[in-house]
Amino acid sequence: MPLLEKETQLITKGLSMREIKFPIAQKARIVSKIKDYFNDELEQEIGGLEAEFLIDFFGKEISPYFYNQGLSDAHTLFTEKTEEIGYLLQDLEKPVG
Repeated sequence: MPLLEKETQLITKGLSMREIKFPIAQKARIVSKIKDYFNDELEQEIGGLEAEFLIDFFGKEISPYFYNQGLSDAHTLFTEKTEEIGYLLQDLEKPVG
């Protein structure tokens, strides 16, 4: 198991990714974008209910991949910034002698 996966399990032990709930206005915008995509790119009409089903499907089946990538990106950024702080602290050290 990769190190990041182990660390993530330790940090999130007992926690689970919560179901995503969008406010009504935001979900309506997402539905509109899905309908536009189907119309413009696939030349197919899709109803609002079908678009909501797609949102629910992607939320359940696909969002964990995006979530995990977000965690990985955050871990990378955290590691980079921690290293920077370490170097800055070293620069503050006074010579002893």
